[in-house]
Amino acid sequence: MKAKELYPGVFSRHASEYARRLEEIMARGEARGRTLAIESAHVRPAMRVLDIACGPGTLTRLLARMVGPEGSVVGVDLARGMIALARETAPTNVRFEVMDMEHLAFAGASFDAAVCGHGLQFATDLGAALGEARRVLRPGARLAASIPADGIKEEVWALVDEVVDRWLPPAPVAVDGTETRAAVRDRAALRRAALGAGFSQARVERVEEEVIWASAEQLVSRLMGWWDFAYRLEGVEAERRDEFAVEAVEAVRRKHPGTITTHGRTLVLVATA
Repeated sequence: MKAKELYPGVFSRHASEYARRLEEIMARGEARGRTLAIESAHVRPAMRVLDIACGPGTLTRLLARMVGPEGSVVGVDLARGMIALARETAPTNVRFEVMDMEHLAFAGASFDAAVCGHGLQFATDLGAALGEARRVLRPGARLAASIPADGIKEEVWALVDEVVDRWLPPAPVAVDGTETRAAVRDRAALRRAALGAGFSQARVERVEEEVIWASAEQLVSRLMGWWDFAYRLEGVEAERRDEFAVEAVEAVRRKHPGTITTHGRTLVLVATA
């Protein structure tokens, strides 16, 4: 299946679960990569800002507060379900549009800043996505984008994976976008891609993240709503889903009976038009 057939559909079907998890980690300060991206975009009052791959609008609403009533924010995403959810709580200075990040329907130099929170890895053509971001930014404006890096191998994920692999079909992998997925994991390659897209300057920082889960039950519950696991669960009958969840919780709780701390890494690209 191609990326633009796979990702918009699965994110649309699980928009509410995704939004709930993202709101939680943002509220607790655990999404350090996304937070750094917002800070690095140098958003100021009265600016016009673009939120690329905006999802349910979590970052968009933060940006709207930063630009104030005299500014505006446009959030774009290919997942119609995400856009529909985002529009339910859209501030007056925000507009949400279903749009492909590789084909932005805006005039050149339309925005004073652009942010992308964990979205570039889904681009079929990373160069095209970055090139479009560069085109719609005014000279000197910044794009700041967070991208999940390769995960840290931890026992708790091995415990979950062992149960998942026995119960669920394989995770979906888009047949296209392989070059993008390789580039966004490599700091030097990601920087080269930004410069190749026409940005005058670019740097990539690596951010270490820590997430605290109240219990094994919370960890498994949230995992079941995250896009790749949610996709694997879609063809499983409700009764078997419940049985899977019980076994996964028990597997984790045996080794981690209380709160659980996991770690991750995020790359943050900051590029100047």
